[in-house]
Amino acid sequence: MNRIGIVVALIAFLVGLSVATFAELRVFLPAILRGAVVTVHVATLSIALFLLLSVVAGIGRAYGAAPVRWLSVLYIEVFRGTSLLVILFWMFFVMPEFGLFLSPVAAGVLGIGLNFGAYGAEVVRGALAAVPRGQTEATIALNMSAFRRMTRIVLPQAVAIMIPGLVNLTIELVKATALVSAVTLSDITYAAVQQNQLHFRTVEIFSITLMLYYCLAQFVRFGGAALEDRFSRHRARRA
Repeated sequence: MNRIGIVVALIAFLVGLSVATFAELRVFLPAILRGAVVTVHVATLSIALFLLLSVVAGIGRAYGAAPVRWLSVLYIEVFRGTSLLVILFWMFFVMPEFGLFLSPVAAGVLGIGLNFGAYGAEVVRGALAAVPRGQTEATIALNMSAFRRMTRIVLPQAVAIMIPGLVNLTIELVKATALVSAVTLSDITYAAVQQNQLHFRTVEIFSITLMLYYCLAQFVRFGGAALEDRFSRHRARRA
């Protein structure tokens, strides 16, 4: 049985155990599942923003002109050096003081994406630096344009290197969505706390919450492993 089969079997066992053991599951599970929908929505949008910012800022810091490098460094240092929770407070509670009003989802996505994008930019920069310099010099000798050199030679090799780091950050991002309750979003964690206050079924509620986060993390992990395997085989064929 492959790894995916093992995880699916484990999840099915846990779900079956939950249904068989937790008598009041039907009372609080719908609210937690609604929270899971919010979590997936916020996480999906945040991941898209995080990956975009990681690539743009990482390339900008590694290969950009001086002003672009300075802006990339400023972005990375500011958002990597501040608390995600404080960033979320700024997006939702402070920005209206300057006339910019964001919805809870927009504030959560923007705050999480900016924060994790700063970490991801360093992963991308490190992956770009790991590509052998001789290959870049060869493309310059062949009179390749900078764009063609980046898209055809450097970036495809760097992707295989950066995937593990970006996957780890993506898993951390999914778990960090628990903080969006601070900007009034009812995610998995908020729904679990609320249901526990109503029904006092601490073990059942937080066991299910734990299982949901685990399933989301495994989904990201297997997707990342598939991508890494594909790009690694592509890189081996090119070598």
